[in-house]
Amino acid sequence: MSSDIKLDAKVYQAIEQHCEQGDRHTEAGEYEPALAEYASAWNLLPDPQRAWEAATWIQIAIADAHFFAGRFPEAELALEFAQTCPGGLGNPYVDLRLGQVFFEQGDVRAARECLLRAYQAGGEELFEGEDDKYRLW
Repeated sequence: MSSDIKLDAKVYQAIEQHCEQGDRHTEAGEYEPALAEYASAWNLLPDPQRAWEAATWIQIAIADAHFFAGRFPEAELALEFAQTCPGGLGNPYVDLRLGQVFFEQGDVRAARECLLRAYQAGGEELFEGEDDKYRLW
């Protein structure tokens, strides 16, 4: 989608509201309500949904909820999908979370690759607050 095409302001605002509510649920450890909010946000995106920048951050939010719930295969799927959306491929945060997902699933080689990419692109500040076990470089 070309960068000059924007979501309708009311649609964008509704998407933001669902995502903010989802984020509050995620922070509270309420993953199912969070995922329901993110799904509502996703369903507001016009077709093709993956073409919108908002698709990227909605998929990242979905991945985060799955990650914190310990559902690593679901988090991996959402992150891989986020990489097909605008700004998702090469996004340092996506690489960070994907590396963490690979690590938690026992794929240390893939984890190291993703985490190193995340570190190179996002720097030390990207890893602030993250467990030291993810510093594989």
